[in-house]
Amino acid sequence: MFLFSTSSPVFSGVSVLDWGHSHRLKGQIPEIKQTLEILKYMQKKKESTNSLETRFLLADNLYCKASVPPTDKVCLWLGANVMLEYDIDEAQALLEKNLSTATKNLDSLEEDLDFLRDQFTTTEVNMARVYNWDVKRRNKDDSTKNKA
Repeated sequence: MFLFSTSSPVFSGVSVLDWGHSHRLKGQIPEIKQTLEILKYMQKKKESTNSLETRFLLADNLYCKASVPPTDKVCLWLGANVMLEYDIDEAQALLEKNLSTATKNLDSLEEDLDFLRDQFTTTEVNMARVYNWDVKRRNKDDSTKNKA
């Protein structure tokens, strides 16, 4: 019984960690896709002389209007207070690689979570079976003692 009771929290702890990673990746993938769409649009507009009118997020629920001249450079926010300038083609290649990696990692994490759910369920069922067996054994021992 000790083995089962100690493995149950382990499964749930690992499950919570994997769920956190999965949740983070599910947030990153749409952002990467949106950024790729913007880069593709900028790639098309690169040749024109007209500036691009847009709105960008300044703070939560606060947008600012901007006029962006045609350019072949973009800055990507990489996180951890790091922003780097790339050519549009390099940025697109980097984001496509990041999207591919994030998608693969998400698929792998979802498989791991499915496996953990199965293991957690199996462990709980086995714990219930062992408990029920122990109850029956004790009842049988009590009935034997009462007859004696």
